[in-house]
Amino acid sequence: MVQNTLWAKKLYLVCAALCLAGCMVGPDYQRPDTVVEEVDRFAWLPADWDEVNQPDTVGPWWQKFNDPVLDDLVDQALMANTDILVALATVNQTRALVQQAHGMQFPEISYGSTRDRMRQSFSFGPLGGRISFINESYSQGFNLSYMVDVFGALKRSHRAAIKDMLASEADCEALMHAIVAQVVGTRIEMVTQWRLLEIIHATIQSWEQTLEVTQRRYEGGLTSPLDVYFAKQNLADARAQKTVVSQQLTLLTHAINVLCGNAPSKVLDHEILLADIPPLTSAPVGVPAQLLDRRPDVRAAQVRLAAATERIGVSLAQLYPGLVVTASGGMVGDEFYESFDIKNRVYALGLNLTGPLFNGGRLRAGVRASRAAAEQAAQQFTGSVLAALQEVEDALATEQYVRQRIELYREAAQLAQDAEALAQQRYLEGAESILTVLETERAKRLSQNQLVLAEGQLWLARVQLYLAAGGDWAAPKS
Repeated sequence: MVQNTLWAKKLYLVCAALCLAGCMVGPDYQRPDTVVEEVDRFAWLPADWDEVNQPDTVGPWWQKFNDPVLDDLVDQALMANTDILVALATVNQTRALVQQAHGMQFPEISYGSTRDRMRQSFSFGPLGGRISFINESYSQGFNLSYMVDVFGALKRSHRAAIKDMLASEADCEALMHAIVAQVVGTRIEMVTQWRLLEIIHATIQSWEQTLEVTQRRYEGGLTSPLDVYFAKQNLADARAQKTVVSQQLTLLTHAINVLCGNAPSKVLDHEILLADIPPLTSAPVGVPAQLLDRRPDVRAAQVRLAAATERIGVSLAQLYPGLVVTASGGMVGDEFYESFDIKNRVYALGLNLTGPLFNGGRLRAGVRASRAAAEQAAQQFTGSVLAALQEVEDALATEQYVRQRIELYREAAQLAQDAEALAQQRYLEGAESILTVLETERAKRLSQNQLVLAEGQLWLARVQLYLAAGGDWAAPKS
């Protein structure tokens, strides 16, 4: 009767501990307020653009460029880029850590089977001699150990692990954004350099013709030998510029190959790769508040703050007692077959309640450290939101200013071309010197180069806009 009462008390303690397991100490996560809630609209958003994403506009953002060449390159990069593959492996690692943290909330059960053989010796005094014998025993059974999550440390650890996993997934998505932006940017740079190369080819051809004319005029005594030297010098300079642009094209080819997971020296179809990109259309940027959900780096900062908040509860729970329930049961016998006989069963149940009394302030320092880590994460989240707002506004402003420059460069290029044609005509008539022709040619080439570079900058600004706004695409799942 006494033994039954004792077991009932133990069972009551276990049940009471399990009921307390739903109690968690520590704060719950709440997203802090940021300046994004105070901003209704991006200041530099063009009036004729869509302000809010429409459901039918959601999709891979690079497809908004309507460029099949880009689509193919991006698909290759997302499948084979080594940095993305590393990030996906990191995501898989954090998923496994979530499973580990989840498993800590359940009892640990193990099985054991043993065979013991022991020789013993006894003495019967000075005149009695000694006796020895061998003792064998067999046993098998199960052991159970369960840490009762009285104050929620295990549950909060599991929640923190989930937040870490979500952060790694957001980091992977942000990396995919960055790799896609690099692919698109490299393609734009290649097209820009190719157009600069075409300008240099036209310039070389023009100067070869000018050199022939100047040579004939010199041979006819109509001009000085300095005109010939000036013409040759400018022709050599144009040919030197051709090597610079050709080098850039080669390096960009290496870069696009590596981004797509290929060897740098892989031969590409430049006729397709260097084709012009279709004109830009408006972009569905969305309202500022959407950055909190669309920007993967902002989402990563937010869930890291949530994880840090959960770990405050973990550190607080360490200040309180912990309860571990242990149990074991099985059969023991002197012969192997006896270890399967239920009559030889043995069992035990234990409750281990331990709590800190003195540790030199280590645990309370851990609580302060976890609170400081949460504050750090909160400030990082706020900073990431501000950075996101700035990057969107910068990209929108850059695109508007670049468009204005393009219009002015077009006008300047046309004027420079007209001036060059007039200078060459007057030089043939003997009304202008070769220096005037040289100056107008340089002005034309400079204006054309600036126009091409500005058009490339417009495309790059749009890439930065998509990157800053978080895109409007769903990242591939691993």
